[in-house]
Amino acid sequence: MTRRHRAAVLGSPIAHSLSPALHRAAYAGLGLDGWTYDRFEIDEEALPGFVEGLGPEWAGLSLTMPLKRAVVPLLDAVSETAASVEAVNTVVFTEDGRRVGDNTDVPGMVAALRERGIEKVESAAVLGAGATASSALAALTRICPGGITVYVRSEARAAEMREWGARLEADVRIAAWEDAAEALRAPLVIATTPAGATDALAGAVPERPGALFDVLYEPWPTPLAHRWSAAGGVLLGGLDLLVHQAVLQVEQMTGRVPAPLKAMRDAGERALSAR
Repeated sequence: MTRRHRAAVLGSPIAHSLSPALHRAAYAGLGLDGWTYDRFEIDEEALPGFVEGLGPEWAGLSLTMPLKRAVVPLLDAVSETAASVEAVNTVVFTEDGRRVGDNTDVPGMVAALRERGIEKVESAAVLGAGATASSALAALTRICPGGITVYVRSEARAAEMREWGARLEADVRIAAWEDAAEALRAPLVIATTPAGATDALAGAVPERPGALFDVLYEPWPTPLAHRWSAAGGVLLGGLDLLVHQAVLQVEQMTGRVPAPLKAMRDAGERALSAR
């Protein structure tokens, strides 16, 4: 039997990815000599040929934009979590040659919050309505029995979030981006927006903020995150999400549990500080 010991992250652009640093640190911590983890610049057009050309030595793939949906037709099975958000960020190659897709962003977000002592909130707010917002909604359905307010910039985005709410059976309410300062009073705020989008909200951080999960990791901290932390609120960043979803990927691809969370986080912090 061929030993499966190769993995990689695919996407476009991919040069910025921290995944190699995290996974390689995990292999070192687990004593997995001979395991390699690379990055490949792959777009949607090149993806089918790349996947078809992989040999039996491959254990798995991490996928980032724009491949999380494009990979689905190439798979033999997709987990319930991945199907619920129509996005696969993890592919595991089984010993019998099957390609199985999963989404570790959703449970990774839940695990990151749990690490900070947040296991349940009565309500929450989501800033933005892009691809990450659907994963945020899916994560919130596991910890938030109350209402989730999503702040969006357009009616088209509002319609998308209403659809995701119905699909995920979440109590989703839509609010205009112009009222986003109100979101900061929620017990938990998840910011899924691009760099710069929430900068103007920094001055609206309440005196006693709850928890903020800003999915950006570069640049970090954002003005909003900086002000939030200064006010004494619980703060999570994109590195928290990246590390926790990578922990789950490593465990699935290698079969070794638990993956070394601290070593992976340390590696991510070193990689970021070197930039």
